[in-house]
Amino acid sequence: MYVLSESKPQKKKKKKNNNMLVIAALIVFTLSVNLSNAQDQQFPRQLIQYQQGFSPELSPRSSSFSGSQRCVVEQYERIECGEPDITPAECEDISCCYDAQGCYYARAVTLQCTRDGQFVLVVARDATMPHISLDSIHMLDNDTNDHCAPVGSTGSFAMYQFTVSSCGTRMKEENGFVIYENMMSSVYEVAVGPRGSILRDSSYELKFQCRYSGSTVEALVTEVNTVPPPPPVSQNGSLRVELRLSNGQCTTKGCSDEDMYTSYYSEADYPVTRALREPVYVEVRILERTDPNLILVLDHCWATSNPEPTSQPQWDLLLNGCPFKDDHYQTTMLAVGHSELQYPSHYKRFVVKMFTFVDQSSLVPLEERIFIHCTTSVCPPSITESCEPSCGSTTRKSISKDSEEMIVVSSGEVILVTHSPVCEANLAKEVPQILDYGLWAAGALTVFGVCGIVVAVLIQGPKPRPQPAPV
Repeated sequence: MYVLSESKPQKKKKKKNNNMLVIAALIVFTLSVNLSNAQDQQFPRQLIQYQQGFSPELSPRSSSFSGSQRCVVEQYERIECGEPDITPAECEDISCCYDAQGCYYARAVTLQCTRDGQFVLVVARDATMPHISLDSIHMLDNDTNDHCAPVGSTGSFAMYQFTVSSCGTRMKEENGFVIYENMMSSVYEVAVGPRGSILRDSSYELKFQCRYSGSTVEALVTEVNTVPPPPPVSQNGSLRVELRLSNGQCTTKGCSDEDMYTSYYSEADYPVTRALREPVYVEVRILERTDPNLILVLDHCWATSNPEPTSQPQWDLLLNGCPFKDDHYQTTMLAVGHSELQYPSHYKRFVVKMFTFVDQSSLVPLEERIFIHCTTSVCPPSITESCEPSCGSTTRKSISKDSEEMIVVSSGEVILVTHSPVCEANLAKEVPQILDYGLWAAGALTVFGVCGIVVAVLIQGPKPRPQPAPV
C-alpha cells in the first residue's frame, strides 16, 4: 500500500491463503501540518455553497500531489469551496483549486477551523494508494445522532462538519491555547490464514487539532508516517466578544435586576441617557461559539469620558473580576440564569450606578458622559485552577486564562441627565455645580422652607398685650 506523501512508499505484503478470515484493524500514518496566514488575512465567509456561514481560519495542505495533479478532479465529483464570487487568490489561500468553473476542493485531506468552534474536514479517496474507503471513515466517537456522519459526499470526496465538543473531541490547554483534538480513522480488512495474514485495502488515521485563543486560531493535522513532518505555519483568527447595554424595564411587581436583561440597545439607540445613581445594566458575551465548556472571564472593567479605552480620566468598575472596593456605590455582579440561555458560561452581567467625571482640583464636572470598557478572556475548566474570582477572600485565586493577550470590548456613549430642581435659575448663582445635582433640590427646599417660616410670622403679626381689668 502506498501513501501519497513526500515519504518513500510503504508496502505491506502477506501470503495469500484460500481459507482466509476477515477482521478489522487500524493502521497509522503520520504527517504534521500547521498552516496559517498573516493576521490581516481576509477569510472567506463560506466554505461550500450548500453549507452557509463557514468562516474558515485554516486550510492545511496535507497532500503531496503536485499543483497540476492535486487539482485533477472530474466536474461531477467536485465539491465547491468558498463562495461563488471567490477570487483565484482567495481560493488558493484556503488550499482549494480554481478554474473557469470556480473554486473546488483538491485531491487532498483538508482541515478548516471555524470561528464558531467547528471542525470542517474534507477527505479525498486519493489520499492513499490504493484509494481509501470513504465509507469506512469514523471519528473517535460516532454518536447516535449522526452528527459525525458526512454532511456531503461524492464518489471522490467526503465532507465532515461537527462542533469541537462532539464526536469524542478532547479538549486541553497548552501554551495559552485551548486545543480541541480528534482522530479520523478508516478501517481495512486483514485476511488471516494458518501461516500468515494479508491485506489489500488502504487505511488511514489522522489526528487533527483546532487551537483557539483570544487572538488566534490554528489547526494541526497529524498523520502517522515515517518521515519528518513539514515545518508548521501559524495563522491568526479572532475570538469575538461583545459588550452591550440592556434597556429592559421593570414592568411587574417584585422584578429584580436579573429581569432587566430582556432587550438591548442597538447601535442606532446611542447615546443613551441615565440620571445620577440610576442603574446601567451591562452584559458581556462570547459570540459564535458553541462549546459549553468555555467560561468567559472579566478581568478589568472601567469607565472613561471618551470612547478611547486608554484615555484619562478613568474609573475602575471591576478589578481582577471583583467590584472595585473603593467605590461607595460598588458595581454589582449578577448571576446568569441557566434556564434562559443555551450557554450561560459565555455571559457575564453587572450593574453600574451612573456617575460623571469631575476635575481633580475644582471638582467641577468635566464631561457628563461615560463609556464602559472591559478586558476579557476565555477560561477552560481545570481541576487545579478556578475560572471564577474569589472576591470575598483577602487572597484571590488565580484564574486560568487561555491567552496572555486579552480582548478589550467597549460600550456606546451613556449621557448623564438631571431632573431640574425648583427655582434652579435663581439658585444657580449661589450653589456651585457639584457631582451630585440632587443637592440643588435640597438647597431649593431649604430656601423655600426658611422663606415660608418668615412669611408665616409676618402674616400672623405680634400678639396684642392683655388689657388690665377695670377697677
